[in-house]
Amino acid sequence: MIGLLALVAIAMALADDEVTGLVVFSGGLLILFGYHLRKLERLAQWTLEPVGAPLPSAMGIWRRAFRELERRSREAHEARERLTSALDRFHDASHAMPDGVLYLSGSDRIEWLNRKAEQHFGLHAMRDQGLQVTTIVREPEFVRFLQAGDYRDALVLNSSRHPGLTLLVQVVPFGEGQKMVVSRDVSQLEKLETMRRDFIANVSHELRTPLTVVSGFLETLIDGFDDFEREDVQHFLQLALDQSLRMQALIGDLLTLSALETGAPAPAEERVPVAVLLHSIAHDARVLSNGRHEIAVDLGDEDECGILLGSEKELRSAFANLANNAVRYTPDGGRICLSWRRGPGGGEFSVQDNGIGIDPVHIPRLTERFYRVDRGRSRETGGTGLGLAIVKHILSRHHAELRIESEPGKGSRFSAVFPASRVRAGIRSARS
Repeated sequence: MIGLLALVAIAMALADDEVTGLVVFSGGLLILFGYHLRKLERLAQWTLEPVGAPLPSAMGIWRRAFRELERRSREAHEARERLTSALDRFHDASHAMPDGVLYLSGSDRIEWLNRKAEQHFGLHAMRDQGLQVTTIVREPEFVRFLQAGDYRDALVLNSSRHPGLTLLVQVVPFGEGQKMVVSRDVSQLEKLETMRRDFIANVSHELRTPLTVVSGFLETLIDGFDDFEREDVQHFLQLALDQSLRMQALIGDLLTLSALETGAPAPAEERVPVAVLLHSIAHDARVLSNGRHEIAVDLGDEDECGILLGSEKELRSAFANLANNAVRYTPDGGRICLSWRRGPGGGEFSVQDNGIGIDPVHIPRLTERFYRVDRGRSRETGGTGLGLAIVKHILSRHHAELRIESEPGKGSRFSAVFPASRVRAGIRSARS
């Protein structure tokens, strides 16, 4: 454009019209300047509009410039969209993590955290961002760990804000003094470890006592066999035999409980006649009682008892445990009743006695392994401390529920409640 104006001015100068040529040339420059100024103004306005706004119309170099700027703007917008999408996915993934993640600046100020970290440390992402973490999380162990700077080993933190919550906290330094704090809820693992330690201690204690008795009697007899009368020797051997049988029962219950707890195959779907099973258990309970108790069976109409679906061996074990416990913990002369009721909602087997009863404070823990209300009495009666734990697992495998009602001095009622899916009508009641 400028070249064209120069040619016109030169032509006029050669025609002896220099003034006109200069005016034309100057005017052309002004027009050209105004044109470019207008395009610059339109470019400035276009940059303020949303991404994707129509491109200003132009010709020549401005058209090329607009198109190039539009292309670069579009590519930059697409790159930002990709980065924003990636960041959103990262945030979503971080919030979905089972572990807490907390990013700290070089001065330990909170830069970002996910939802798990909010729960673990009692923080709020919007409220606490930018604050010093140690002014909010005031667990002394955590503060010392963070300030010590030695992050080779993780910190096991028992939360004071959330009783029962145990966290495994790890710190990973990165960037320019920044830190990533990762927290994991290990409460269940800690609970299992505590249970394992208690279990080993209890088993050791339960086996040590009868072993001590057996070894003591045997050493006594070995050291002075000829010094004892035949009746004394038989008495000692009988006591040793009783203790060995107790250890055998304990080991048997441990093996049974271990099989139930470690994913034994589902119980067989056998058709177990309830009336036959209860009469058999009552007979065994009478043998154990040896006439010291009145043991009754209440089945209502036996033809209406029906059958239970499940493993006859496991159901017999659970029901017999409840019946035998009643015999062991009911004083001589007491009454024990085994009953069964079947209704539209399922069936209920119960063992009721008028024995010593149980304080309500103990009832929630009765199904724990080796938990005893009275340890001395439990050993006297021959209990292993695992019976109710076995009953609970067997009933759980049969989709049933153990219910316990008791009052000190008035007796107890242990019930196994089965869902309707486990109870069927018997042959006679099905025909009627």
